[in-house]
Amino acid sequence: MADSLHSPAPAAPTASHDAPLPARRAGLLETARAVLWSFFGVRGRKAHESDLGTLNPVVVILMGVALAAAFVVGLIALVRFIVS
Repeated sequence: MADSLHSPAPAAPTASHDAPLPARRAGLLETARAVLWSFFGVRGRKAHESDLGTLNPVVVILMGVALAAAFVVGLIALVRFIVS
């Protein structure tokens, strides 16, 4: 019994180098950039694959609706300015 009191504690498991890193979430500016590029219709494969792991779908949808509304409001303001 005395041996069990003095024996070293088992080592804590260490992180493996092969373990995937936790996914980093994209910020609002990165999400806005991805949404604006999608409005334009040009998106590279590498950027698209990178966005799949970082973008939150709910934030992308909300950002898309907000940017589309801002675009429509901007067009209406531009037309009213030109007509007046």
